[in-house]
Amino acid sequence: MDRMLVVVVFDNEVKAYEGKKALLQLDNEGSISVYAVLVKHADGSATVKQGDDSGPLGTLVGTSLGSLIGLLGGPAGLAIGATAGFAAGGAADLNNARIGEDFIDDVTKQLLPNRVAVVAEIEEDWVTPVDTRMEAIGGTVFRRALSEVRKTVDDEVVAGMKADFAQMKAEHAQAHADHKAKLQEKLNQLDAKIQAQLQKAQDRREATERQGLAKAQVLKAKAEVAKAKAS
Repeated sequence: MDRMLVVVVFDNEVKAYEGKKALLQLDNEGSISVYAVLVKHADGSATVKQGDDSGPLGTLVGTSLGSLIGLLGGPAGLAIGATAGFAAGGAADLNNARIGEDFIDDVTKQLLPNRVAVVAEIEEDWVTPVDTRMEAIGGTVFRRALSEVRKTVDDEVVAGMKADFAQMKAEHAQAHADHKAKLQEKLNQLDAKIQAQLQKAQDRREATERQGLAKAQVLKAKAEVAKAKAS
């Protein structure tokens, strides 16, 4: 069973909330988390709205999913209700979101002004149930495996830096005295960048863990509500 990031684009807010409701109706085991309803306005700006049901929306600020929502909001600006929270459309967001530009491009081509997107996380064995239900309401579904979403670029960046460091260090060992000092300065600068990148990766892992704990609390609350209704 795969954990998927799903973005469903609708023509209007009414259909989006209908789609959100349908997603939650498909949720038999607490395996669906609807994070946000993103409304793209006529002027290109966007608003993230949270429904009546409790959810970990607030924990997304500064996380990969928060950056994704910021990117989908576009450069005209993004707000969570009346409170600014996510950055919008920056290059840093693309790095933080850790999702390919192809996914962002595919969604934004559909998420035009006056359209609305529902952002959710779904555990599913096959795509047909969600796709069929969303298409019946008029939604266009985009999905990406979270294993892929969470595969950060940090490892690749650090690997590249370390390769440069090794090559520069080898050159430093063979350099003449007058050039050694300059190379050593560059080595020190590159090492500092590597350490900063490693710290950034650690910070992101901790943010992901906090997000996971928040989701676990939400799922636990949903299970308790379902148990109370059944009794």
